[in-house]
Amino acid sequence: MKPQNILINFLAEAVGRLASRFRKADLSIFYEFTAPPHGGGNQFLYALRRQFQKRGFRVETNSIARTTRTCLFNSFNFDFDRLRRLARPGLRLVHRVDGPIGVYRGWDDGTDQRIWQINHDLADATIFQSQYSHNKHLELGLSFKSPAVIPNATDAAIFNPEGRAPFQRSRKIRLLSSSWSDNLNKGAPFYQGFEEVLDWDRFDYTFIGRSPIRFSKITMLEPLPSRELADQLRQHDIFVTASRNDPCSNSVIEAMACGLPCLYL
Repeated sequence: MKPQNILINFLAEAVGRLASRFRKADLSIFYEFTAPPHGGGNQFLYALRRQFQKRGFRVETNSIARTTRTCLFNSFNFDFDRLRRLARPGLRLVHRVDGPIGVYRGWDDGTDQRIWQINHDLADATIFQSQYSHNKHLELGLSFKSPAVIPNATDAAIFNPEGRAPFQRSRKIRLLSSSWSDNLNKGAPFYQGFEEVLDWDRFDYTFIGRSPIRFSKITMLEPLPSRELADQLRQHDIFVTASRNDPCSNSVIEAMACGLPCLYL
C-alpha cells in the first residue's frame, strides 16, 4: 500500500474513533452492503436492519459506538481488521454463518476454513441459517462458538400474498424460478432440461435473475428489486427451485411468503 493511502486510512480511523465517542447506537452490523438487487445474504441483512430500526433499535454499520452492546458480523463479507481493532470488552460479537461454501459452490478454495478461523478469533456466539448448514459444517470437522439456528426471514411489508393472482384452470399454469447467483449448482441445467419435457400448451415459465445458460422457451428477466420481484411472484402459481446444497435459500423463503407452493430438488 502506498504511504499516502496508509496515512489516509490512519486519519480516517482516528476520525472514526473520535466520532464514536459521541455517536449512540444499540447494535452494529459489520457487512459490506451492496445496493440491491443482490444476493440473498445482502437482501436478508437489509431487511434485518430495517426490522431492528422499526423496533426502535439504533443501528450502525461497520462502526462501534461507545453505547453499542452487540455486533453482528456476516460470514467473511466484512472488514475483519477493522472489527478486531474496534472490538472492546463488554461488546458481544455474533457471527452469522452460511454454507459450507465449498459444498455449495462445488469446490473448496479455503473459504470455509477462513470463516471458521474468524469465528474462533472473534465470536462469542454463532448463528446458522439452517440446521442443514450447522450439521454440514460438523461433518467437515468445523465446530463454531456457541451455535444456534435462526432461519432467515423476509420483509413482510414487501413479500406477502396480498393481491396475489388467483389460480384459474382456464389459463396456463405459471411457473417461476429466481436466482441471483449464476453458479450452475443454482439449478440452471435442470431448468434447461424442463424446456424439453414441459407441455407448453399447459405451462408458462419465467426465470428472474442471473443464469449461465440462456433458455430458449423459458422467459428470462433481469434481476429485480425486492418490490418488483414480489409483484412477479404474486402473479405466478408455483415456485420451482433446483438449487443444490443450499444452506437457506432466500428465493424460496420469498416465494413462500408470497403464497406460492414450492417444488424443490
